[in-house]
Amino acid sequence: MTGDKILGRDALLERFGRPRSIRVVFTNGCFDLLHPGHVAYLEEARALGDALILGVNTDASVRRLKGPGRPLVPEADRARVLAGLAAVDAVSLFDEDTPLELIEALSPDVLVKGGDYDLVDIVGRAAVEADGGEVRVVPFVSGHSTTDLITRIRGT
Repeated sequence: MTGDKILGRDALLERFGRPRSIRVVFTNGCFDLLHPGHVAYLEEARALGDALILGVNTDASVRRLKGPGRPLVPEADRARVLAGLAAVDAVSLFDEDTPLELIEALSPDVLVKGGDYDLVDIVGRAAVEADGGEVRVVPFVSGHSTTDLITRIRGT
């Protein structure tokens, strides 16, 4: 069941924490309006390991990052939709402004962000590399953006 993929931090660490025998890939985001760019990105990230874990910003975290009009989709709905994707093995919400605490707790083997990030700016990079993991930037899928979608929907 899709709901079984939505895990609190303790359950996530129990299932995917160290020690483990699989290669865990982690990425994060708001995922406010899911679009084909997200799906391609998540499929590419999943191909880098045995399990893909998503850290998803809570509604409060999204508001702090994106402003009072966001998110458009509530956190429970965003988590449910993401958990329904075949590429995703687990979803865990985080309330902090960045996923650093979650990354440090999980200690993924691979930390992934999209091509709109510079390697040096990726939150959690130092922690993952210090634990012997790797940080990867996958190509950005142009023509797909949540902000652009919102702009078009609002007609602004």
